Amino acid sequence: MALRVAVLDLGTNTFNLVVAEQNGLDSFQILHSSKLPVKLGEDGINRGQIIPAAFHRGIDAVNTHYRTIKKLNAEKIFAFGTSALRSAKRGHLFISTVKQNTGIDVEIISGDQEAELIYYGVRQTYAMTDDKYLILDIGGGSNELIVANKAKIFWKHSYDLGIARLLEKFRPSDPITSDEIESIRIYFAGETEDLLKTCRKYNVRTLLGASGSFETFVAMIKADNGDFETETALFPESIQIKSHDFDLLYEKLINSTIEERKQMEGLEPMRIEMIVLACLFVKFILEKLEIDTMFQSNFSLKEGVIYQMIKNKDHGQSFSN
Repeated sequence: MALRVAVLDLGTNTFNLVVAEQNGLDSFQILHSSKLPVKLGEDGINRGQIIPAAFHRGIDAVNTHYRTIKKLNAEKIFAFGTSALRSAKRGHLFISTVKQNTGIDVEIISGDQEAELIYYGVRQTYAMTDDKYLILDIGGGSNELIVANKAKIFWKHSYDLGIARLLEKFRPSDPITSDEIESIRIYFAGETEDLLKTCRKYNVRTLLGASGSFETFVAMIKADNGDFETETALFPESIQIKSHDFDLLYEKLINSTIEERKQMEGLEPMRIEMIVLACLFVKFILEKLEIDTMFQSNFSLKEGVIYQMIKNKDHGQSFSN
């Protein structure tokens, strides 16, 4: 009987669940995928705090995902905490509460580990070659950036430039002003000097965006364009985002108010506040590196975990509750 596993990604903005079944020796089939908004870093991420309301949202989300895991009869569980739990003073209390409620052991992974797993996830969705690509995962607490090709990672780094951190640090106006945009871009430039130098060294020409905000970009462009023509690079899990479409979306978002964004099709409620800064970060990267080819991948950390599990024959935590 095929092994059925569950992977929980406890991120800063959302808690994500994938349940998959091993399909052959080196592949898998996704049976279920869902995410729940938690905003674990709300009003405290830059101080290493998880406020009580966010703590309870997170525990409720884990409990909900756990019920799904039981319903789908997953035999093994992998659970990972990322940026918010890495830096939270009460992270250990959150982890022990999860263990008490569900029996699930949550592993806090480093930024480097997170970046590596993201690479293995994205690599399954795009026909990478020997050329060098920049992979970007925009999170609430951190942004992971990886320079890699089809065979290996050349460079990776996790930056504390997640959108929850940026919102708390800059508290932009509604709508964001041109002066605020310039200040934020200057901050990005100061924080990413090594990234820009590395990408130029490896002559990176293509950006691969991992799930999250990039899924929202695609959904919003589809809503604006009607029949959105996609190029899949031979894989159904990746979609090209044309430069012209992204530029139009960027202008739309930076000139919008929160109330206007609430009415925009394709924009999930949990991203209404964060999407402007996410778009601003992507725009900064594209312009600084003169990149004009961008794809969105539906896979990220969770699918990277499953890939590694199959490759290493790691059977994770037994599901016995």
